[in-house]
Amino acid sequence: MDYTVTLIPGDGIGPEVTEAAIKVLDASGVPLRWERVTAGADAVAARGTPLPEEVLASIRRNRVALKGPITTPVGTGFSSVNVALRKALDLYVSFRPVRTLRGVQSRHQDVDVIIVRENTEGLYAGREHSVVPGVVEALRIVTRRASERIARWAFEMARREGRRRVTLVHKASIMRLSDGLFLDSCRRVAQDYPFIECDDLSIDNTAMQLVLAPERFDVLVMENLFGDLMSDLCAGLVGGLGVVPGANIGDRCAVFEAVHGSAPGIAGRGIANPTALILSGVLMLRHLGQHRAADAIARAVERVLAEGRVVTPDLGGTAGTMEMASEIAGHIQDQPERAGSSCQKMAPA
Repeated sequence: MDYTVTLIPGDGIGPEVTEAAIKVLDASGVPLRWERVTAGADAVAARGTPLPEEVLASIRRNRVALKGPITTPVGTGFSSVNVALRKALDLYVSFRPVRTLRGVQSRHQDVDVIIVRENTEGLYAGREHSVVPGVVEALRIVTRRASERIARWAFEMARREGRRRVTLVHKASIMRLSDGLFLDSCRRVAQDYPFIECDDLSIDNTAMQLVLAPERFDVLVMENLFGDLMSDLCAGLVGGLGVVPGANIGDRCAVFEAVHGSAPGIAGRGIANPTALILSGVLMLRHLGQHRAADAIARAVERVLAEGRVVTPDLGGTAGTMEMASEIAGHIQDQPERAGSSCQKMAPA
């Protein structure tokens, strides 16, 4: 069967890395049909809104989307499309696996950690208003429902993936009510998974321990803003945002995306690193049950990075975006078993 996937190319380098990812995903043998829609600055110019209803309708219909980076203006202009997507589709899970890749220069060699971030509450939700001129109030809302929901998703994922430990990250010593509720809710869920070790750690100590010894961590669960910060910190441990995939997942829909910015300074030059979006495509294929094809792409990416001959300038090479994508696609086609599995299309977990 064919899989229809909503495609949001984004802006800046978004269209370039998106085309590269499509080339690689199509080479896997999985029958993907791309339904292109526009969001971000181009949508504002054409439709007067950064997130037209047709984008949401497409994702709701197809239930799976691949998204390139979209610029978010700082302090002015339109609000974040990423945040708006999470709210509109209730994509309450931010899923960020971070792993050391051979051939990518980094300070650590044994990083294999998954960040699970609650995506709908907390300060990052952007509930703020001006009280009087010169005074702004931001609301940090934490609920038991959302806390238990993200914890259960994390433990279920850990069970499926054979992960052994889940660490709850918080600052309950200071924010006793809000983070206290988050911590208590997660601990309640942990009782249903006695075969998975569960501990907790303050956010500041987590940051320090990640820098000192990231290999000690397995799965980290945290609220929205903490997750945003720690996700990027972990990416820095393995070479940066250009090599780390990401996904935003709800009960009905899932959006897979590169987590780096739109890099307008190099847009149009054809030198952007496509690795992050390609690996996000790997997550998407696993979500669809196409594990064999996902494995084939992952092996091809790892081989190209390890060889280091046909990689983009940020990875120490001289190749262009599509040249690197073609190299990865070629390695997929060289593998004896690259076709997708016969699994039916899965509803988002």
